[in-house]
Amino acid sequence: MSLDTTESGSNHASGPSGRPARSENPSRRAERRAIVGLLSPFAILFLLFYIVPICYAFVRSFFVTTRKGAFGPAEDAWGGLSNYGQALKDPALIASVGRVLLFGFIQVPAMLVIALTFALLLDSRSARFKRFFRLTYFVPYAVPVVIGAIVWGFLFTPGLGPVADLIPIDFLGNTWVLWSIAIIVTWTYAGYNMLIMYSNLQAIDQDIYEAARIDGANAWQTALRIKIPLIRDSVILTGVFSIIGTLQLFAEPQVLRSISTSISSTYTPNLLAFTAASGNAYNYAAAVSFLLAMATAVLSFVFLRLTQRWENS
Repeated sequence: MSLDTTESGSNHASGPSGRPARSENPSRRAERRAIVGLLSPFAILFLLFYIVPICYAFVRSFFVTTRKGAFGPAEDAWGGLSNYGQALKDPALIASVGRVLLFGFIQVPAMLVIALTFALLLDSRSARFKRFFRLTYFVPYAVPVVIGAIVWGFLFTPGLGPVADLIPIDFLGNTWVLWSIAIIVTWTYAGYNMLIMYSNLQAIDQDIYEAARIDGANAWQTALRIKIPLIRDSVILTGVFSIIGTLQLFAEPQVLRSISTSISSTYTPNLLAFTAASGNAYNYAAAVSFLLAMATAVLSFVFLRLTQRWENS
């Protein structure tokens, strides 16, 4: 009887392979509990205020609002892809998408070139007061977007701002208002992109520069053949951020609407979605938002593939 009990206990303590099972280290369990405890507040808030609203909006995008009679109560009914079909045929949405694509085609490369130039200048051996200029370039990003747009709107208003008085251009007219927005966006984000590139430049081994100087390379050759290729990943990263920001253009045109008649309520896709939601067309606004998200993902993917081919060439 005693032998059977001992054998049973031995089998119970053995793992699947016949080896004795090992209990988990208490310190390891405590570490896991600490990780879960630290991440739980963020995960819960992220789930409640980000994931759940996105899922709710996605579901709403498949419903349409109907009314029984002229003054009957509004009811949501399943509409399938009707909102998406309506959005794809909406001339206002098509015009707004074309407008931001033109904006991004000109503004994004210009901003990246400016940011890269600033980063290379700060990283040069002859640069002085690097901390001062680094902070000066970055300060516009620290200014709230709405405040920056208000200030630039004042500068662009004829009779009020010095820019409009010195340059004979109607910055807020139909022809130039899009590029006025481009100036504001470039002023805001060029310093941020510059800081990413400059940080990458600082991580490059200085021995590479010393070897280039020994080989007789000047500053221009070092920048083109060493620095820019080595920070290519940061340039690509800022390019993706800029593409996403272009399609999400909202705050600047929304602020300038109060002082310019050239900006309509559907000037950008985000403005169109906001206007639709403000008019209680929540389902249609949700469909527009998801179409915009898909367009952003596609453009970012295409940009990454093109840059990958550039790296492999």
